Order: sequence, then structure tokens, then C-alpha cells
Amino acid sequence: MNPRVGRVERTTKETSVLVEINLDGTGKVDVSTGVGFYDHMLDQLGRHGLFDLTVKTEGDLHIDSHHTIEDTALALGAAFRQALGDKVGIYRFGNCTVPLDESLAQVTVDLSGRPYLVHTEPEKMAPMIGEYDTTMTRHILESFVAQAQIALHVHVPYGRNAHHIVECQFKALARALRYASERDTRAAGILPSTKGAL
Repeated sequence: MNPRVGRVERTTKETSVLVEINLDGTGKVDVSTGVGFYDHMLDQLGRHGLFDLTVKTEGDLHIDSHHTIEDTALALGAAFRQALGDKVGIYRFGNCTVPLDESLAQVTVDLSGRPYLVHTEPEKMAPMIGEYDTTMTRHILESFVAQAQIALHVHVPYGRNAHHIVECQFKALARALRYASERDTRAAGILPSTKGAL
């Protein structure tokens, strides 16, 4: 079978973004956004999803990291959707629960063609992790979901350390996306929808 690959370039007055993703990869990651912790999270996404992932972003970091993070997430979602192709023969649904020390993330995904996000995480946590604004986690997911056109539920029922709270979300997201996008040998040639469209 041919590898499922997506490639998106997004250029605005605020950022220049290149994202390439291979859903049938081995977790090879080459990421550079200028925001260290975000790079670390994208590395988790590629490695735990077994996606080959390249991300090259240059943004207006002299202002702050918002545009860089947001535009990268938008391009990543678009590339993921492109790589999914017609979605014939995939599992469509995926879920994963990941602990990281005292924190826990529960992620469920439906590659439905309809963007929807439900996101909960502890309200009281450190506002910054290095140059990463922790309020951006939800916005990353919103941006990704909007372009990937998937339904995504992310729930972190507890956690104390901000690094752990964010990282377990990306690890669980990676695994849920991996499971949902994998090809189901029993459903070869079948679109997993009674509507006949995803």
C-alpha cells in the first residue's frame, strides 16, 4: 500500500510554516518552531503516533509565541486530513489513556469529517512552561481539530505539574490518532460510515 502522506505550507505576515506527515511511518521526527516545549510536544505526537513528522516554522516570536503555535497547529491539522485521504479501510475511532506520574489524560477521537472539541484540564497550574503559554494547549487542539475535521475529546481529571499535564495529553492524542487512522485488515475497501461519506 502507498504511504499516506500530507504536506502543507502556510505563509502569512506572521509566520511561515511547513508540515509534512506520513501516517504510516516509524516515528521519525524533525521539528523546529522556535518554542522549545512545543517542539517537545510535537516530538511526542510523532513518536507515539508512529508518524514521520517534519515541522519547520518561523514566526514573529519577538511579539510572543501565539501565532507560531497556532499556525503550526492549523497546518498540522490540514496535513493530517490530507494524509488520511478517502479514509477507506481505517478504524476511524481511537482512544487512549496515558498517565504521566501524578497526571492522567484520557483522549478519544473520531475521524468523522466534523470538527468538534471537548477539552478539560485542571484550571490551577503554572501559566508558563519555558516560553510556552499553558493556555495554548486548548487552542492548539481547537486549531488542529478545525483543519483535520475530527471530533476530539480530551479529559485530564487530575494533575499537579503543568509539564506533566500537557505532555500526557499529547502522548494520549498521538496514540488515539494512531489507532483511529490505522488500516483495519477486516475492513479493506470499506468506508467506516453508514452515511457513505466521512
